[in-house]
Amino acid sequence: MGAYQHILLAVDYSEHGDLVARRAKDLAEKYQAKLSIVHVLDNIPMPDTGYGAVISLAEDSGYELLEAEKVRLMQIGDQLGVAQANRWMIWGAPKQEIARFAERERIDLIVVGSHGRHGLSLLLGSTANSVLHHAGCDVMAIRLLNG
Repeated sequence: MGAYQHILLAVDYSEHGDLVARRAKDLAEKYQAKLSIVHVLDNIPMPDTGYGAVISLAEDSGYELLEAEKVRLMQIGDQLGVAQANRWMIWGAPKQEIARFAERERIDLIVVGSHGRHGLSLLLGSTANSVLHHAGCDVMAIRLLNG
């Protein structure tokens, strides 16, 4: 395989996400590759657009949470200089959707953060581990320090 041409940064808005973002940007610059970012919405209920949907205005609605997630993704994209057309939010389970998205968009490297553990269990049970085993492309897991 030659140089990477399309790198996907999977963001989860974790405390150390800026480290993962910088690594992805550095790799994109090194390989002169297109950089895309994706955030998987796994903790926000999908808005019901059917008739009869009732949204309480006294509580944070799914729409407000969705807008907050979008703002965060846009801020990251702006900081990294990622074109707006290469910023994505999708609903689902990150463990499956990141790999599925990467295949659809012909990504050749996925960059994800991984909360470090010791030894062989470094990735065990994590989203990064699942992406590693399901992706049809290279995956780079950036170890995130705990605490």
